[in-house]
Amino acid sequence: MEQDSLILPFERTLCSLDLPSFSAGYQSVSVDLGCGKGRFLLARALLHPQELILGVDRLIHRLAKIDARARKAGIQNIRLVHADAGLVVGCLLPNRSVDIFFVFFPDPWPKRRHYKRRLFSPPILDAFHRTLKQGGIIHIATDNADYHKAILRLFSNDSRFAPTAPYEPPEEEKTDFELIFLAKGERIYRSSFASLPGAGPLHSISRPAAARPISIA
Repeated sequence: MEQDSLILPFERTLCSLDLPSFSAGYQSVSVDLGCGKGRFLLARALLHPQELILGVDRLIHRLAKIDARARKAGIQNIRLVHADAGLVVGCLLPNRSVDIFFVFFPDPWPKRRHYKRRLFSPPILDAFHRTLKQGGIIHIATDNADYHKAILRLFSNDSRFAPTAPYEPPEEEKTDFELIFLAKGERIYRSSFASLPGAGPLHSISRPAAARPISIA
């Protein structure tokens, strides 16, 4: 019998993600923000069948292809969310629900006038801290040195996070973008941060700000 689609229906993501309804039986929950063509997501799911992985992307045709490949391979421990990263982290994910965020090669928006469009900004750290379990981790990779430095500065100024060992993916988990960058001889910048016990939000964040469309590949 054909496996049901792994793309969550729109009505189940409109207001919030009811993780307990589909994460029961898994040891951990991780989120791949901007899952792109799904190379990392599918490889990770195969290597870690005890982990439920949410793949988030704003392009439905990407998710449809991932869905087809996953069902053909019999992969059941993923769910796909058609939404912007800022909306998912800022509004849809429940408090203290995520063990790991993977944010690989977010759009660096290199022009200064576009910095406000970047995913990593002071308000979004409130959302990451709210949704991560205590000790939960954010793994980040980028090919943009300036964006990497900005991310390091951002987290170093927030006492709710501590740096931890960067995640080095095995060959099969490297994203399509990473393979392209490596083929060109470009450097990959990695950083990881653990969520610590802390007070509430340090920055003012409203629902529209959290839901601002974010382009991640």
